[in-house]
Formats: sequence, structure tokens, C-alpha cells
Amino acid sequence: MCDTVVALRPSTFDGSVLFAKNSDRYPNEAQYIEIAPRTKHPPGSTVQCTYRTLPQVETTYEAFLSRPFWMWGAEMGVNEYGVAIGNEAIFSRVKPRKEPNLLGMDLLRLGLERAASAKEALEIITGLLEQFGQGGNCSYRHKLYYHNSFIIADPAEAWLLETVERLWAAKRVEEFGSISNKLCIGAEWDEASDGLIEKAGKLTGKKVKGDFHFSGFLSDTMITRAACSRERSQRSASILHENNGSIDVKTMIRILSDHGETAATKKLNENRLYNNALCAHAGWGPARKDTQTTGSIIVHLKKDEHTIWITGTSAPCTSLFKPVWLKTGMPDIGPVPASIYDPHSLWWNHERLHRLTIENYTENITHYFDDRNRIQEEFISNANGTDPSCRRSFTEECFLKHNECIDRWIGNVKASPRRKKRFSLYDVAWNKFNKEAKFTI
Repeated sequence: MCDTVVALRPSTFDGSVLFAKNSDRYPNEAQYIEIAPRTKHPPGSTVQCTYRTLPQVETTYEAFLSRPFWMWGAEMGVNEYGVAIGNEAIFSRVKPRKEPNLLGMDLLRLGLERAASAKEALEIITGLLEQFGQGGNCSYRHKLYYHNSFIIADPAEAWLLETVERLWAAKRVEEFGSISNKLCIGAEWDEASDGLIEKAGKLTGKKVKGDFHFSGFLSDTMITRAACSRERSQRSASILHENNGSIDVKTMIRILSDHGETAATKKLNENRLYNNALCAHAGWGPARKDTQTTGSIIVHLKKDEHTIWITGTSAPCTSLFKPVWLKTGMPDIGPVPASIYDPHSLWWNHERLHRLTIENYTENITHYFDDRNRIQEEFISNANGTDPSCRRSFTEECFLKHNECIDRWIGNVKASPRRKKRFSLYDVAWNKFNKEAKFTI
């Protein structure tokens, strides 16, 4: 499960566009952050996506990507033109195809590599969707199939795109918007696939009666409800509404780190069978085993520059967002992580802290909560005043400081009395995840 939000002028503090997303996947499905360089390709070139090969374009644009380690496509990212995209799994009464094809994450990366504006990305993604379709297993460990929705933004506008099979509808975002794992577009849209209503009837085998309602006609209400998508999208929308006119990077951090409460967010719903928190922590049961936030991004889109705030880790409530600029590149964050613990990768190094913290979250987070907030504030304040010539060194400094904080905060937690071992389904689930990853705290 995932959550994506966007805020446009005049809802932001400086008239810019702010885009943010949490990517929720299996707890050991490590996510890797990288910059794909602008590249010219010889005539007749092809690109190997996760499952299928496509004809390549002449030039692909530079793009910052956050992707599950095993797939070509990305969960979220932004390119050199300030086009930012995040995707969501949605569940429809039309069963998704199991045959390997383009994943939603592949469509997202193709949009970033080929589009110079949000509108162009919309056209590219929908064109590829109509030509090739979508389908295939979206999980590296289990069988998970779904259709996709997207928020596509640039420094001037944003679009909500929802797809079912090769059908799609798109709507411009006004002021701000938030999506979770559900169809949102109703009886009105700005653009759609040709013959949408007639094709939707044929696809579902149902007769369209009265006014056509995109989400009402196509949604799988049972799975959508089990995903708690309504609660999560309402929660993110409420925070955006509270801060309308002053939404900034800190607002987006608050949203992505939220557990469904107010400012402190120092509690987890450990033993719920369903996860209704924006900052998701996996647990026991079919609805929670794939709901760990494994990566988070915020993109501050201005007309002339774009600042990327990235965790590069799971659990934003225990992590730090570091600034990255495409023009100055990424520091060394270690090897591409996999599903097995590797202390040399940023993602798995942070897991030492995350998994120790959630042994007793309410108590353990207090041992570094204030320090984390103070350092995050420093990163944001200093990034705003950093000279462009010093940005690379500042990014490296922030990533280095994060690693230092991990060690210090682990020491703080371990120095406190450890909780007595207990039996709960939450602990059973995490013992299983740790065993699979060959991970010991």
C-alpha cells in the first residue's frame, strides 16, 4: 500500500509545488535510490523493463529514482525537468492480468525518462498503456497483482491518472490532492481513453445505467476497504487542509511520518489486522505483511530548481530526509541492497535502528525523537541557504550525519531497559521477517 500527496500554489508557503510519497511494500523488499543519467540511444535500441522489452527513444532524461531492488521500474522519482511521479496500487472489479507485462512502476520510470512536463508524462504513460497494456506480479516474494493510479506533477501543474487494464481517466489537481489505494475519479474528468464508458461496460460485463461514475463502476470495494485507503487519504487530506496556504517540506514530513494522531505520533497500532497509518509498519495478517513503508520522498519543485528530500530507508518516523540535487549528484550509499541483511548498504544499516525501535516503539522512540527532529530542522534550514557550488558536499555531509545518528540512537535505545519478551502476533510477524532476512538486532 502507498500514499501520494501534492500541493500546488496557492496552498504552499512560497507558491511552489510540493510532491511527496511513501512507498509501502514487503518489509525486506529493500528500496534503492539512484540517478539514471541522461542518455542518447542508437537507432533501433530497446529497453528491458522488469518483464518485457520496449523500443527505446532517442534520448532518455536524467531522473532520480527510488525503486525496489529487484525491478527496473521505480515507485517514485523526479527528472531533470521537474516532472515528479508516484504510483499507487488500485483494486478493481476487473481482475489484473497475471501475464508478465509492463508494471505500473515501469510506466512511471518510462514517464520520467521521456517527458519534459507533467502533461507530456500523462500522454506517454497512457499511450504506452493503450499500446502494450499492464500486468505481471508486483511483489518479489508473494503473488500480488494490481492496476495503477498516479499523481504526476511539475512546477506548474499536477494530474491524477487512474487506470484499469488499458482504460484510463485523468483529472487536473486543484490546490492540493492526496491518493491512497483506491480509485477517486467520479463522474467528471478532464481527459480519458476513447470510448471509456462503452469499453468499461464490456470489460466488466455490466451494463452502464444512468450517469457513469468511474470509481463507483470499477472499484473492488472489499479490497479497497481492507486496504484502509479511505482512512489514509482522508488523514493526509486533513493535514493538507489544516496547513493550506503554508504547506512546506516540514508539512510533507509530518504527513509521511504520521501514525494517525497529532504532532507527536509516538504510537503504533501494533496488533491491528489492518494498517490505517500513513507511515506504515508491517505486522501479522494478509493485509499487513506487505504494508511496511520501505521508502519516502519529498520533491520541492520550483521553476528553476528542484530539491529532492529522500530517506533512502524504511520508516520515515525513525529516519531523516536528506537533500539531493540532480545537478550535483548522489553520495556513495553502498551497494544495491537485496532481501538479505547487508550492513554496507544505507537501507539495511538503518534497519538496525528501525527494527530495534519497534520492539517497543512507544518507549524506544523517545530516546531519539527530539534529536531527530532537531537535526531534520537543521538539514532543512541549511539546505535553503546552501550555495549551489557547495551542494554536493552538503548532501554528503547529511548522509554521513544520518549514518552517525543511526549508531548513536541505537546506543541510546540499547542503554535503556529492554522490554521483556512477550508473545504477540506482531512479534511473531517480525521474527519471521528478520529470520527471512538473516537479520539479528
